[in-house]
Amino acid sequence: MPPATPAPAATPRKYYFFYGHRKPSQNRPVVRGGFFSNRKTLPPSSAPAPAPAPAPALAPAPVPVDFRDWDPDYPSSAAAAPPPSLAATDRRLSPLARYILDSLRRHRCWCPPIISDLRKLRRVPPDLVAEVLRARPLLDPAISTRFFHWAGSQKGFRHTFASYNALAYALNAARLFRVADQIPELMDSQGKAPSEKQLEILVRLHADAGRGLRVFHIYQKMRGKFGVKPRIFLYNRILDALIRTGHLDLALSVYDDVRADGLKEEAITFTILAKGLCRAARIDQLLEILDRMRQELCRPDVFAYTAMVKVLALEGNLDGCLRVWEEMKKDRVEADVMAYKTLVSGLCKAGKVEKARELFREMKRKGFLIDQAVYGSLVDGYVTEGKVGDGCQLLKEMVVDGYRADLGIYNSLIEGLCGIGRVDKAYKLFRMAVQEGLVPGFESVTPLLASYADGNEMDQYFQLVDQLGKLGFPVMDHLSNFFTFFVEKGGREFKGLEVFEALKGKGFCSVEIYNILIACLHKIKERKRALSLFEEMKNSRDFSPDSCTYSHIIPCLVEEGDVREACSCFNSMKEMSWMPSVAAYCSLVEGLCRIGEINAALTLVKDCLGNVTSGPMEFKYTLTVLNTCRSKNPEKVIEILDEMMEEGYPLEDIVYCAIIHGFCKYASSGEARKVFAVMRDRKILSEANFIVYEELLNEHLKKITAGLVISGLKFFGLESKLKLTSNED
Repeated sequence: MPPATPAPAATPRKYYFFYGHRKPSQNRPVVRGGFFSNRKTLPPSSAPAPAPAPAPALAPAPVPVDFRDWDPDYPSSAAAAPPPSLAATDRRLSPLARYILDSLRRHRCWCPPIISDLRKLRRVPPDLVAEVLRARPLLDPAISTRFFHWAGSQKGFRHTFASYNALAYALNAARLFRVADQIPELMDSQGKAPSEKQLEILVRLHADAGRGLRVFHIYQKMRGKFGVKPRIFLYNRILDALIRTGHLDLALSVYDDVRADGLKEEAITFTILAKGLCRAARIDQLLEILDRMRQELCRPDVFAYTAMVKVLALEGNLDGCLRVWEEMKKDRVEADVMAYKTLVSGLCKAGKVEKARELFREMKRKGFLIDQAVYGSLVDGYVTEGKVGDGCQLLKEMVVDGYRADLGIYNSLIEGLCGIGRVDKAYKLFRMAVQEGLVPGFESVTPLLASYADGNEMDQYFQLVDQLGKLGFPVMDHLSNFFTFFVEKGGREFKGLEVFEALKGKGFCSVEIYNILIACLHKIKERKRALSLFEEMKNSRDFSPDSCTYSHIIPCLVEEGDVREACSCFNSMKEMSWMPSVAAYCSLVEGLCRIGEINAALTLVKDCLGNVTSGPMEFKYTLTVLNTCRSKNPEKVIEILDEMMEEGYPLEDIVYCAIIHGFCKYASSGEARKVFAVMRDRKILSEANFIVYEELLNEHLKKITAGLVISGLKFFGLESKLKLTSNED
């Protein structure tokens, strides 16, 4: 038996990053197991080397990261914690991208823990950088840019076009579009020449946001600085963005570059320029563009002509519309229904109904299917010109042709018939609309109610109101709209009160109608009647004043001289947590200034600016004046008053009261007198007003002095003696 062959010596295992750790160095960190592993960088060579340690226990092994926790498709065990960042929008991302996003969102700012989490990855490639930057919801732009620059600092790393583009999207979404415009310079500095794709992305982002000047700026920079020459499709986008934002001259200069580059225009190129010239009413240049289009490409089609007619009609340039229409006939282009509809509507709005009627007959001869909007435009045009009879004939012709009128046509004819006094025919049309299943709105009912009220035909008025109730319409809403329409023209306020009294007798009344009548009575300076309606509301059990009522009544009370009662109404509103209107604030502040209650007026100014979204500029300047008085410099206060006058804001009483209060509180009354003297010398303040404000200054100074005396007596405990003395007096 042959002797046993000795076993070969065990080959020493070669450790490297896939199977295990390897010997560390300054540029080669320790790597422990797997594709994704923790790593630790050694200190630089200048630092003292650490004490040698046994090979098996070189360093405590970091806790490994299981990236399957960030994989929603991996069935984790029941004991395992759920993925830290697994929003619905993140499910399409890779596990590594979710891991990075979780760290960035958790810490919310760039800090060492984020860098520690990122170093647990062996490497962050450019595609992963782009995936993280494109994630939704977006990261904070400060974190996005720091992450982008950190990724670029990896050894041997170079950003790709995808990562640059993702950074541009992220910055634009954060409204840092000026920073996004600097990305081409960043690419160039990192050895990546910007291409047409970067220009396209920036142009699209600026165009979608309506930033035409930024489009032109980035186009000029990419063309002049980096030599990028766009193709025709991108030129079309640049031209469209400039024209949409109203920069036609810049668009024409870009078009010159198109021709200088030797590119061949497309049909859409000429259409974009033609629409811009139509919007700017440059008809001669428009015709030149059309000639060039015919010579170099093709004749404009019906869609191009329809677009031009529509733009000109919207701009109200009917002469240009007709010239373009003639050009279309010269090119033997058959207009379609949309072109006819656009031109007919534009002519009717411009008052050229007869010309529109000719085109309408031409449509019928050609056998076009006429839209209801064409009939509606013609009816509106006839009613506007006072030819209501022709509008009614057109309605009959429409019914004979087999069309059914819509509610807009009925409303136009009802309003026109009521305007010429034919209320009986208007009521017949109203009944026809109801019989056809249409639901008449305010435009249908209000002219009828107003005509019955003007003609004192109250029986027909209440008959129509009862009919509205039977049909299930909101009667009180219709009546409120009627009073708004009835008193709007002026001169019919007292008639409106008579109708209101009659309606109250029938049980038709609401707080909204009270508010409408109080507002119109205050407008015509019938404040006594407005206050009587207010008292009637307060004494009623069914209709209590609301915030709108108090906002209308406060100016009435102030103008009547009853500022105390106006303040009481204001306090009632505050108790009910209601917010007065700006007009009520202004009126009450003016009244308080007039009776010398400067402290209360300034309190109201602050309350208004603190509660109202857009407060009066006079109130804002008042607080500015008050704050400037701290400097004890009358010249600075005069500068603010000059600024107010330059901006067109009047110097109200509250501004002068702020000067009085500010200088009395922070300086002395002499500075306030200096300001008033300068205003008087400039003829801005009359002699009478100068005397009034000087008296206000003296009274306010007395109040401040009395307040200080009383505060001192309270401080020293002498308030009881003050009361005793006042009783003996």
